[in-house]
Amino acid sequence: MLHNIILVIHVLISVALIGLILIQQGKGAEAGAAFGSGASGTVFGARGAASFLTRTTAILATLFFITSLSLAYLATMESKPVSAVEKLEQIEAPVSDVPVVEEAPAVAPAQDAVPAVSESAADEGAESVKKQPGKPGAP
Repeated sequence: MLHNIILVIHVLISVALIGLILIQQGKGAEAGAAFGSGASGTVFGARGAASFLTRTTAILATLFFITSLSLAYLATMESKPVSAVEKLEQIEAPVSDVPVVEEAPAVAPAQDAVPAVSESAADEGAESVKKQPGKPGAP
């Protein structure tokens, strides 16, 4: 709640600060006032507007820094999980909700499932390749 209030104040101060900075005249505008352009007839006087806007800008800038630091302090004081692992550690499932999965016994392949090739069958296959003309390895 306090975080939101300070955040709203911070945004309002920043908007006011932007407006005040845009209203102020640059240093080049003072050259025209030196030659009698009638600046002394303003609401704040010849030098009053500049000092009033400068003072108000300084006050708003100070408030802006104070709200920035307080928002940073409040952000660090909240205890939020930093990583996904910490989030998972906070969300622990009750033991009764976890289903029990029984592991099936590992089945080893039977030795008789794959027929073994005898040496005589291997020799017959090699001889039939040698006897065929046009095949590589033919005599």
